Amino acid sequence: MRDIPKWPRRGAGAMAGLLATVLLGVLSLVTAPSASAAGPLCDQYGSERVSGGTYIVQNNEWGDTIGQCVDAFDGGFTYTSGYHNKAGSPTPAGYPSIYAGCHWGNCSSGNGLPQQVSSFTNPQSHVDFTTTGDGQWDAAYDIWFDTKPSTNVVNDGEELMIWANHAGPPQPYGKKVDTVWLEGANWDVWYGPQSSTTDGVTITWNTVSYVRQQPTNSLTVNIKDFTDDSKARGYLQPSWYMTSVQAGFEPWVGGPGLGVKNFSYTPDGSASTGSAIVGQQSGRCLDLSGRGSTDGTPVQLWDCSGDWNQQWTAAGGTVVNPHTGKCLDVSGGGSANGTRVQLWSCNGTGAQQWRFNPNGTITNPQSGKCLDAGGSANGSLLQIWDCWATANQLWSHPNPLRGAQT
Repeated sequence: MRDIPKWPRRGAGAMAGLLATVLLGVLSLVTAPSASAAGPLCDQYGSERVSGGTYIVQNNEWGDTIGQCVDAFDGGFTYTSGYHNKAGSPTPAGYPSIYAGCHWGNCSSGNGLPQQVSSFTNPQSHVDFTTTGDGQWDAAYDIWFDTKPSTNVVNDGEELMIWANHAGPPQPYGKKVDTVWLEGANWDVWYGPQSSTTDGVTITWNTVSYVRQQPTNSLTVNIKDFTDDSKARGYLQPSWYMTSVQAGFEPWVGGPGLGVKNFSYTPDGSASTGSAIVGQQSGRCLDLSGRGSTDGTPVQLWDCSGDWNQQWTAAGGTVVNPHTGKCLDVSGGGSANGTRVQLWSCNGTGAQQWRFNPNGTITNPQSGKCLDAGGSANGSLLQIWDCWATANQLWSHPNPLRGAQT
């Protein structure tokens, strides 16, 4: 379980006394988001808004007291300090994570959450984890469901975990009940009901975990595939509401060096998948270097993979990567030959305006220059240059992108 407050969920007993204590002591601390902070985020339950408030990073050290710190940035975080040693414990030390949605009244913006399960089209999320060879941990999604569209309570529907990777002996809560093939991989399915009672009120929820048999540090999740499977098993009801989509780590031993390099969530991935832009000279795609999502991420050529960091949509003369919500941008609004092209928060300036021309070139009207590949190999950086309509300035793209012609 990844909800603040946290309480042990592995092993016998509901730990109701601990729940009551934590509820009384913590609720007042987390009902409002913390302000953006300079430096590490070290408060036990501290949080910080990132990506313009679209997501929230939380430290969430709920199961240990040694102190841990994370550095938050747009789209992710890095676990910087706090080496845990809970080997053999039924519970992890916490769940440092990034999320979309609401967590004890601390809500991100623009995610459409809570959302009723019956209204799902194709909610989709992507995460890139940074892992280490040290310690005991799992790298996992934690997706919460409530019987009502609640934003500030312990969810009483389902906790759906998706383990992308793990190290050491820790296992999910409950017991293994099945193996299922989903999204191109085998997943072990674990299930266990949980309940806690405080002040005479019993809260019950289902915990369902999917553990990938082929571990990975990069995962795109079509959430509906997992909720459909959970519904078929009777663990999830279509009338319930998804309240948050979280991605992070449960550390038992270790912690420093773990992190999320990039996280994204969209309520309907099928509506914003985007399309590739392919260099006619190289046959390679316009690509965000290192799967970056921060302002200033270089745009380069790379072998076409169909991944989110090679997807683009056109709107109002801009070219947008739908998973980051950021624009193709001429660095500094420059106009000189060789000015780099990058990813940047959309701001409506001329540096982010592009014209798709019938001859295959893509021009930036403000500079009067063309989108130009500085080479044809993987990693060749994109720039603007005087238009010559040579092979390194010619681009193939599907009809939806041609809507950007002006």
